[in-house]
Amino acid sequence: MIPLKDDNPSSSRPIINYLLIAVNIIVFMHEISLPYKERSVFLLNHAFIPSMMFVYHDFFHSIVRMFESMFLHGGFLHIGGNMLFLWIFGDNVEDRLGHVNYLFFYLAGGFLSFLAQGVVNPTSEIPMIGASGAISAVIGAYAVFFPSARILTLVPIFIFITFIRIPAWLFIGFWFLMQYFNGMISIAANYTGGVAWFAHIGGFVFGFVVAKIILAREFR
Repeated sequence: MIPLKDDNPSSSRPIINYLLIAVNIIVFMHEISLPYKERSVFLLNHAFIPSMMFVYHDFFHSIVRMFESMFLHGGFLHIGGNMLFLWIFGDNVEDRLGHVNYLFFYLAGGFLSFLAQGVVNPTSEIPMIGASGAISAVIGAYAVFFPSARILTLVPIFIFITFIRIPAWLFIGFWFLMQYFNGMISIAANYTGGVAWFAHIGGFVFGFVVAKIILAREFR
């Protein structure tokens, strides 16, 4: 399922969300402007590598790389999918949290998502890149704040394509189950490459819990 838009207009201009999308795109354009070998070196020098933190205990550089890694992507589909989700879900969460709080929330979600994947696979030498962990935090918060919003979704059914408006809680619930099951499969198969499923899970849980805490405080 591919989300296309939601029916949940924001009441303020999501300037931080626009800024985050712009920075991701600018960094990606810089990546693809580099020759292949230089691009590989660039990614290797800025990506978060779990073993750097958990095996070699280089905490300072690991933390710096976590924040750098949030703005790196491996290809057009990678950044395209991430920016589509951020565009759809980020504006409303920023509207709900406020601009400055949203920026800190996004960065904290990305940081903790990398940490979650590192805890699951601490000896990995594979570089981790992408905004998906931070965006997962945004999705988690959206599920709490706007569960009844409708998501216009492209749904392929065999050879046919249809468009359905799905409640946010259902779309996000299905999305999270996919992350969870794939994460469990990666552990069972001892597969360490590819998608960092536990970064998605960790980011989502962070965003969901933070949003729940905010709601609980408001309704005291």
